[in-house]
Amino acid sequence: MFSKFKKSPSGGFDYLIVGLGNPGLQYEKTRHNVGFRAVDKLCDELGTKCDRSKFKSLYTDAKIGDKRVLILKPQTYMNNSGQAVTEAMKFYKIPIGNVIVISDDVTLDVGRLRIRAKGSAGGHNGLKDIIELSGSDEFPRVKIACGQKPHPDYDMKDWVLGKFPKEQEKEIEQIISLAADAVECIVKTDINTAMNRYNR
Repeated sequence: MFSKFKKSPSGGFDYLIVGLGNPGLQYEKTRHNVGFRAVDKLCDELGTKCDRSKFKSLYTDAKIGDKRVLILKPQTYMNNSGQAVTEAMKFYKIPIGNVIVISDDVTLDVGRLRIRAKGSAGGHNGLKDIIELSGSDEFPRVKIACGQKPHPDYDMKDWVLGKFPKEQEKEIEQIISLAADAVECIVKTDINTAMNRYNR
């Protein structure tokens, strides 16, 4: 549905940066909301805030190096993240290859960061919805490790909507900060440089 190319899109934005999460105070600092937190960290570094409303999202725009970026926090709830993402893509004619998505990953131990140029949803419903509605899985993603379930029969919904224990919070904050730095690296250089520098 959306072609992949690297030149600046005609809509005026070079990249769309999306942090995935759920809206509402009850979801703050849950495992599923690390994407929101990484976007907030990125906005802090860029001197802006996601506080305007459009595309079923809170959004802002900023410059990273010489690139103009649209930063999005979908307010659709995680499972419908694709609605917000594809609306913004279509409106500004941003190609799928220039959409950077930050999400949680509950298949990796806390403390790790995984950057990928493309790939399947890996069981993540937010990524799944973006792939289904955009028609492509060829978009960069920055995945923040949130730890695996303590045992196989533990309910996944309870796990991703649970909060980190206090002893992990400092480490999570560090990885969230690295995720924000990785996004800036992707925009300023390229995905391969970011993977080599930040994958851990």
